[in-house]
Amino acid sequence: MKQTELRWNQLFLLQPEEYVHLFTPEDFTDEEQLISKTTERFVKKEVVPQLPSIEQQNHEATCRLFEKAGELGLLGIEVPEAYGGLSLNKKVAGLVAEKMGFGGSFSVSFNIHAGVGTLPYVYFASEEQKHKYLPKLSSGEWIGAYALTESGAGSDALSAKTSAVPNEDGTEWLLNGEKQWITNAQVADVYVVFASTSMGMTAFIVERSFDGVSVGPEEKKMGIKGSSTATLIMDQVRIPNDNVLGTAGVGHRIALNILNMARLKLAFSNIGAAKQALELAVNYGTERKQFRKELVEFTMIQEKIANMTTAIYGAESAAYRTAGALDDVIDSFGTSDNWMEKIADYAMECAINKINSSEVLDAIVDEAVQIHGGYGYMQEYEVERLYRDARISRIFEGTNEINRLTVSKILVKKFIQQQPTMREPETVVHAGRNEAFIQLSKRMLYRSLDSITHSSLPIEDEQEYMRLLADIIKDIYVMESAFLRTSKGIAKNGAEFGQMKQLVTDVLCEEGYRQVVESAVSIISGAATDEQNRKRLLDEIRHLPAPLYTNLFIKKRAIAKEVIKRTHYFV
Repeated sequence: MKQTELRWNQLFLLQPEEYVHLFTPEDFTDEEQLISKTTERFVKKEVVPQLPSIEQQNHEATCRLFEKAGELGLLGIEVPEAYGGLSLNKKVAGLVAEKMGFGGSFSVSFNIHAGVGTLPYVYFASEEQKHKYLPKLSSGEWIGAYALTESGAGSDALSAKTSAVPNEDGTEWLLNGEKQWITNAQVADVYVVFASTSMGMTAFIVERSFDGVSVGPEEKKMGIKGSSTATLIMDQVRIPNDNVLGTAGVGHRIALNILNMARLKLAFSNIGAAKQALELAVNYGTERKQFRKELVEFTMIQEKIANMTTAIYGAESAAYRTAGALDDVIDSFGTSDNWMEKIADYAMECAINKINSSEVLDAIVDEAVQIHGGYGYMQEYEVERLYRDARISRIFEGTNEINRLTVSKILVKKFIQQQPTMREPETVVHAGRNEAFIQLSKRMLYRSLDSITHSSLPIEDEQEYMRLLADIIKDIYVMESAFLRTSKGIAKNGAEFGQMKQLVTDVLCEEGYRQVVESAVSIISGAATDEQNRKRLLDEIRHLPAPLYTNLFIKKRAIAKEVIKRTHYFV
């Protein structure tokens, strides 16, 4: 069975052996690993030495780095060769974004440019527009930006007040409005701007040099201080018809599809930053002594290191799985008109990855600061900057609250559509521990959905329930991705090779199951208003044939000691 067929609308019917085409980080070729190493060297030798200057808003340094990244081909990973790019896929783009995650504020500027600043042209531009803009964006000659957010709209990104009206002879548009918090605003040469028109939301290509275009002062931010963030102002800007991106009136399709892919790219960047925070914490914990012992010798510190490692493994397993699925879709269809609609079907997975990776990063940088103690609060230690920089990721590309609603609404809709033919998933007989935890979690998801959809609750208004549903499906997706990755690795390379992966997956699946139980109990306790029915459902959960819980402290100590020995994430 091909991965493109493995959709969440079949969630309850699939068995793990059907995921033979699952992509994992271990599947990268030598050539792709070379791109990864090139990115890593670029960040270490070019970006990191410039970070103090970049943090002081030295935009000239940022622009020079863009040019160097362009020379290395890093800006055109997903751009077709015909327009100056490398014609590579989302898996490799994710790998580059992950390695760029070590680059502080520059990684934000880079990912915005390579993602929402470039991909709209790849997917929606005319041939003339592609030939005009993509070579400049791929080379770093021009920097791109994406202008959707407005001051009064917030999370309701499609309610734009920026407007565009055609002139009398229909050859141009007159564009007016302001876009807020635009990343790369001060350094960009071209913007994709969304505006309301009589036909509906429309995307326009707006060059910085157009009359009437101006940029406000830099915002004073908590973190990512080196990335440019400012208001884009458009006052009577004349836009030629040739600069309409895609079709007038369907800009919402461009906005939503690009946001989905931006969420996945952000997930990879978060994973990279999380690995950096873990490495900083381990190295500090090895150097620092308390009570005549290294910090990393204390089991409570080891528990933190193990939790960090486990969370990263789950996040990268889920993110690369999703990237692989998207690449399968793109490879299966010849034109963007065919596969863009299919890619839109992955909105839930992209949102899951955005939620999970940003919250994983938040937890990891928080614990990294804690391991540093008072020193972690001092600006002379790099972890202090990571802590501030991480906070925006739960807000970027749609807040995690909005993304949770996206996930749960899609899930409920699919469940209602398929319920007449859907059955509750059965527990696999003689399943291994981790497989049993996953199957039982799917059963609890089914029961939670069934309870909500058969209750009298106005579902879309009951956001607490929707949040818990999103958390359940997120936990299952991460558990299953890690389990399948580990199973694939052990089948290919043997149990000894996958020993650490197995330990990490054991922890992920057991703790993930416990979290699913807690969320399902909360949903059913509120949604099942009939007391007898509620008691029956909760009793059934208590008596599910879950494997006996194990001593996770021992497993976490083993994980931590291996990471400490290697001094960095390596699983």
